[in-house]
This record gives sequence, C-alpha cells and structure tokens, in this order.
Amino acid sequence: MNNLDLVEISPNADPPVAKIIDWGKYNYQRTKQLQKNKKNAKTLDVKQIRLGLKISDHDLGVKLKKVIDFLEHGHKTKITIMYRGRELAHKEIGFTLATKVIEILGDDIIVDQQPQFSGKQLIFIVRSNHAKAKNS
Repeated sequence: MNNLDLVEISPNADPPVAKIIDWGKYNYQRTKQLQKNKKNAKTLDVKQIRLGLKISDHDLGVKLKKVIDFLEHGHKTKITIMYRGRELAHKEIGFTLATKVIEILGDDIIVDQQPQFSGKQLIFIVRSNHAKAKNS
C-alpha cells in the first residue's frame, strides 16, 4: 500500500468510524467539488430603482417594468423615492406613491422592508412571491 492514511470519519460515533484513504487525492477531490459548487451557486443582488416624487404615470410604468424584470430573475429590489427641495414638506405624497407602487406590483411581491423615511428619501425593499424565482 502506497501513501494511504487512516482518517477518522465520525469521531463521535460509538465505536468511532475510520477509513483508509489516499489523503492527498481525497483532499483534491473535495476542493474541486467545493469549487464546482461555488461556481454553480447563484448570487442574489439587491437591485435599486430610484423614483422622483413627481414621476408621471408612463415613467412609473417603465420603472416598474424594470422592477418586475429584477424580481423575475430572483433579485430583491430596493425602491427609493427621492425628495428634492420643498418636497420634504409633503412627506405623505411619497408614502402615497409607495403605496401605489406596491398596489401596482400586486400579489407578485412581498414587501421585505416597509416604506421608511431616511434623510431625503423614502426607501422600501420588495422581493418576488413566486417559488420559481428562488430556484432560477
């Protein structure tokens, strides 16, 4: 027998389980398998869409199509409503817009983070409600 090692597989078992293997070959195969798993794993990003407070219905539709595209690919989407100048005096308009966006997206989404005011922007995070998006 050349270059074989006695490796303890399950030390907590009664009696402990050991195996005679070529440690170098085993370690190499394990490293390759980990690299393969890492390569096949899909990283999910948090995509971001920024909206102005005075956005028109058509422009909102265009932005929401992009949000839907992100959600179909399984990404979480952070939607930011920007306030400029005196718009800060009317924070309720932003919350109304956020509610409108959530209603338009409908049952296809889950709101991970409710609309929250931070600085000069209103932020909320949505993700897809479909199991299909999680697997793709």
